[in-house]
Amino acid sequence: RRPDLFLGVAERLGRIPEVGRLVRAAVARAAVDAPRGAELFVNLHGLELNDEQLFAATAPLSQIADRVVLEITERVALDRVADASARVAMLRQRGFRIAVDDLGAGYAGLASLAALEPDVIKLDMSLVRGIDAHPTKRRVVGAMTTLCRELGSRVVAEGVETEAERMTLAAVGVERLQGYLFARPDRGFPAIAVAPIAP
Repeated sequence: RRPDLFLGVAERLGRIPEVGRLVRAAVARAAVDAPRGAELFVNLHGLELNDEQLFAATAPLSQIADRVVLEITERVALDRVADASARVAMLRQRGFRIAVDDLGAGYAGLASLAALEPDVIKLDMSLVRGIDAHPTKRRVVGAMTTLCRELGSRVVAEGVETEAERMTLAAVGVERLQGYLFARPDRGFPAIAVAPIAP
């Protein structure tokens, strides 16, 4: 029910690599049912970068690396990972893309952008929630979106729950959104209806 508590316990017990391997194997199995061309975003605890199995050519996700974006949470200090930049470069060589997850909520802030050079940056819901009524949040998110574009990263706003938040995020230039406004977490892959584009 509370992934943050579960992962906190796993971290204290030194079991993050084991949990990560189980999650990655489950994603690889489920990917068979993913819609054609879908990108699969997979959370990666920062300490998993210390697990050599993550980089193996025979690892389950390595077989579908070109479809996978690994989300490294910004809540975990990367100084606990030996040669984090080099390890991320190895993942890219395998074909994975990299996302910084929860930007704005964690330890490193903008330093994680320099260290990881992510393909995708996911803005934490603490920046998104109530943005329509908070001028400072609008300015911060707008500036971060501009910076991310200049760095060549796609931006995703997390935790969008209202139409007012959606409209405000679009107005400040955020093009990709996720949150309960669109769908709630569930098992499997939802059927996606694509509306035709009018000529």
